Amino acid sequence: MRIRAIVCEVLHREFCCCAARSRNVVDLEFLSQGLHDLGAARMQARIQERIDAADASRYDAVVLGFALCNNGVVGLHSRSLPLIVPKAHDCITLFFGSHRRYMDYFNSHPGTYFMTTGWHERDHDNLEDFGGGVMGQLGISRTYQEYVEKYGEENAKYLMETLGDWRRNYRRMTHIEMGVADETPAREHARAEAARHGWEFEAVPGDLAMIQRLLDGPWDAGEFLRLEPGRSVRATGDDNVLGEEPPQPPASDT
Repeated sequence: MRIRAIVCEVLHREFCCCAARSRNVVDLEFLSQGLHDLGAARMQARIQERIDAADASRYDAVVLGFALCNNGVVGLHSRSLPLIVPKAHDCITLFFGSHRRYMDYFNSHPGTYFMTTGWHERDHDNLEDFGGGVMGQLGISRTYQEYVEKYGEENAKYLMETLGDWRRNYRRMTHIEMGVADETPAREHARAEAARHGWEFEAVPGDLAMIQRLLDGPWDAGEFLRLEPGRSVRATGDDNVLGEEPPQPPASDT
């Protein structure tokens, strides 16, 4: 098969590695992680545009290197090719290699902020400018120091308390080591960030298996959603994560 893979750039190294080893011919296209900051509707529109651009005469399927991701894949569809999407809430499942392994870690380590080489390499300086994302519009993406420099220390304290510091929900930094690059710079950056916030730090091995299965096929229904042309993605709200939107009845002529 020849596959068109449309992927979040934080998975760049991992997908390149698995594409090189795939039994299929895989053409990769990477989209900015800044899409996640747009809100669901705008993120969905950007990904849909790239799905629509896949040449049905050239490819046998389109696969997405995105998960549910704050409903950013809900409503996506392919007009003329099968569309395959991982059944996962976010890309951490892909880094861990399976939904079960991720949930086991998540449930036993509450309050964990995850980091990989991709997030380190493609962080703020690499975000595409989309004209102001949700986090930026709310001011949540600014750090305490940025507020101090712009508004002074007392005002900075007030703004952080008013807006809410998202970091207070975490107490652990876990760096997932995928084994496809020198992990040292990203791991030490994550360790330093953990120390700066007063969090625990841990490095754990990741697993490329789920990404490899996504690019290789066949696609097990328990792990991947396969949509035939014209069918669209819906969020199930249960352990399946994603499902197929029921087909709409034909419009009446009367």
